[in-house]
Amino acid sequence: MQFTDKAHMSDLIHDDYRLLQVISRFGISLGFGDQTIDAACKACGVDTQTFLAVANFMLNEGRLSVEDLAEEVSVAELVRYLQRSHTYFVDFRLPAIRRKLIEAIDCSAKNQIAFLILKFYDEYAAEVQRHMEYENEHIHTYVQQLLDGKVPTLHADYSELAHQHHDNHSSISKSSHELKDIITKYYPSDSDTQRLSDTLMDIYIMEEDLFTHCHLEDTLFATAVQCLERRVKARVVDANEAGSTSMQPTNSDGAQDDLSEREQEVIRLVVRGLSNKEIAEKLFISANTVMTHRRNIARKTQIHSPAGLTIYAIVNGLINLEEVKL
Repeated sequence: MQFTDKAHMSDLIHDDYRLLQVISRFGISLGFGDQTIDAACKACGVDTQTFLAVANFMLNEGRLSVEDLAEEVSVAELVRYLQRSHTYFVDFRLPAIRRKLIEAIDCSAKNQIAFLILKFYDEYAAEVQRHMEYENEHIHTYVQQLLDGKVPTLHADYSELAHQHHDNHSSISKSSHELKDIITKYYPSDSDTQRLSDTLMDIYIMEEDLFTHCHLEDTLFATAVQCLERRVKARVVDANEAGSTSMQPTNSDGAQDDLSEREQEVIRLVVRGLSNKEIAEKLFISANTVMTHRRNIARKTQIHSPAGLTIYAIVNGLINLEEVKL
């Protein structure tokens, strides 16, 4: 079922209790009575379409277009949701399970297995925390620059960061699976079975919650960020080209009239000593596109060397002598 903003918030919970966590992580308080989703979201200052995109993503996994959902979200709202999720896992869920685990296993000096299980759990919790700190410091910082209308310079694009992001998610999933196996297969049979089973259930539930969280980051969030990234880069390119046109020197003999604005920009960057890769990054185009521009430039000007292009650029007023890298 796909919910709309006119549905009651309480119906959302009745349909899938896991959405209680979504409601909480968006900062929406319980006690919303018979309010619609739209009314409950607005009362707490939450973007309704972003809330619905996340809720419907969880309810209809695989049956809805991620691209369509991503077009509706506020990336800023989604970042706040993910950061609250990180706080929940690191500051509440992981410590709570650790306390239950200590109560469920025999931590006396004679029980080496118990100590090893606790040690493995602590390593797993630390891995989750490191990953979420990485997201806060790198992923979300990158996205915030995009939200500010800036193109981040430390990475070529978001996909470069997302690759490491996905690898970290896979590592967390593997560690969680190993933790459950160790408890299930190797803890002595004289343990407090009821407490240990209850703790193991919590680990399973947290694992499922973490998987959904990570999958949302790898799909809905990544798609929304890449849409934002394309829009920001397009605006920057348009602004650069507009500025380049307004500042273009006039040329009485029209020698560069056959060159496009982008080809003239490529010439300027070649003369300044930039490589194809550096030109691609600066103009937000691929290296292959840069090579295509350079072939077109050579065909139109009959000049094939950087030195020849330097002379051509100076003579035709494309660049000042002091800008040339000698």
